[in-house]
Amino acid sequence: MTNTSEDAYRHIITESVAFLYPAALRAAVLLEVAEHLADEPRDVAELAKLTGANGPYLRRLLRFLASHGTFLEDEDGRFHLTPQADLLRADAPRSMRAGVLLVTEDGWWQSAAGLTEAVRSGEPAFERRFGQPIFAYLAEHPEHGPLFNAGMAAYSAGDIGYIIDGYDFPNDGVMVDVGGGRGGLLLAALRARPGLCGILLDHEKVLAGNLLPELGADDRWTLHPGDFFSSVPAGDFYTVKNVLHDWDDDQCVQILENCRRAMNPGARVLVVEAVIPPGNDPHFGKTLDIMMLTLLPGQERTQLEFERIFERAGFRITQVIPTPGNLSLIEAVPA
Repeated sequence: MTNTSEDAYRHIITESVAFLYPAALRAAVLLEVAEHLADEPRDVAELAKLTGANGPYLRRLLRFLASHGTFLEDEDGRFHLTPQADLLRADAPRSMRAGVLLVTEDGWWQSAAGLTEAVRSGEPAFERRFGQPIFAYLAEHPEHGPLFNAGMAAYSAGDIGYIIDGYDFPNDGVMVDVGGGRGGLLLAALRARPGLCGILLDHEKVLAGNLLPELGADDRWTLHPGDFFSSVPAGDFYTVKNVLHDWDDDQCVQILENCRRAMNPGARVLVVEAVIPPGNDPHFGKTLDIMMLTLLPGQERTQLEFERIFERAGFRITQVIPTPGNLSLIEAVPA
């Protein structure tokens, strides 16, 4: 018979120290352990020399990570890459190196530590701790920009295939990727639809690191430096991926209204976000919502909350498509 009291006790003990896993991931990334294991397994003595680390401390770090499936220690004491550990390499397909470094930066740790004050005040902890909103802070500290953009792209990249496979993208006209960052989604859409052209809208500093030259067809895409709160270029199909969750409802309405005003006749918009389901089951959107709460004025939303925003902006939702990843596809047309 299960002892529920004991299970609950063990659960809280385990989860209360869960922050140590991302801290260990960060240490492994900065020591470049995964890079040194890319060709062959190595023992701790070798790894310590290659990484400049203390051998006994390094072994304790890797033993802990191996208990989570990140690295594997064999019977001879050599450590191997696992599929999870491989993602820590900078040049790995779908590398999460930048993503791990981003979300374990001091500013993110401090914001998480300020969760109580955020809940009490109704204001993002980052803003209270650093004296300004996170995007204003990034503008004043451009040295953080490359990691922020690369980290966001790393977290975003894993869902792009699901988006392309899960939605019938047009094969003609102009797709406008609103706040599209480095253009990962637009690049994938242009590759999948050879008759489609695209416009990537974001701030000039972000666009400087765009991926679109990888397409090899420069006549099919255009960079549009700008601010989606001011205006959006004309187009036939709009994508707004992981943008609305950064902002409060009024700001989301403003972004969508700017899209609606710029749309060519017959255009539609595809918003890509986590949609929080009802009930108590775990969902990545609920975790991400706590991150938003500490960093930004936005939030993750339920379908009903999205419907209210779209209606205020003059849109009608036509379908909501879940994907196998963390995000859903919300299609809407002008009402």
